[in-house]
Amino acid sequence: MVVGDLKPVHEIAGSVSGFHNVSIVACGGCVSICLSGGMKSADELARELSHQRHFSSIPPTFHTTSIQRQCELDFVRAYLQIPPDTEAILSLACGAGVQTVAEVFETLPVIPALNTSFLGSLDAPGLWREKCLGCGECVLAFTGGICPVSRCAKRLLNGPCGGSRNGKCEIGNDVDCAWQLIIDRLKALGRLDDYEKIFPVKDWSRDRGKGPRSLGMDKTRAE
Repeated sequence: MVVGDLKPVHEIAGSVSGFHNVSIVACGGCVSICLSGGMKSADELARELSHQRHFSSIPPTFHTTSIQRQCELDFVRAYLQIPPDTEAILSLACGAGVQTVAEVFETLPVIPALNTSFLGSLDAPGLWREKCLGCGECVLAFTGGICPVSRCAKRLLNGPCGGSRNGKCEIGNDVDCAWQLIIDRLKALGRLDDYEKIFPVKDWSRDRGKGPRSLGMDKTRAE
């Protein structure tokens, strides 16, 4: 899922300063799971931003609402309703959600309240870790389900570097060596032969080499 965290309040306050009526739009998707984009977060942010201490003049009036997914264009068009006196939208969504809402409400400023952090998973209560970079060429079938692109600091595809020591990465003793994790997993699965396979040079054009990516569904699959 997409993981995001709230921007500093002073930064958010500065971005909405000068507006009289601001709609804070929560997102019920990924960022609500990491406790940064749901309705509770929107209400808490509205209360905090209503304090005079964040502004040199009168604070804006804040209205809060929510939609299940801000990143789906038709969904936003059909279901997101904001008060007619809204002068700006403060979005508690990932960057994709912010841009989608901005496309629908093209006459209003749409301001991000979150920093989009990474694609990750919930590893423990209150702890999310990056697991995927969306590189466009997945190798997890050969690495025991552990991604060397996102979890190795050097994005190495053919084994650990010389800086790995005692299962830890050279960048810090609190960072596991991704390839040590991969080797241990492959050994437990009885698939160490996969470790002997040599990956060719990665086609990074599937990552960001050709600009923004898109995916179109075959109409026959959609029916």
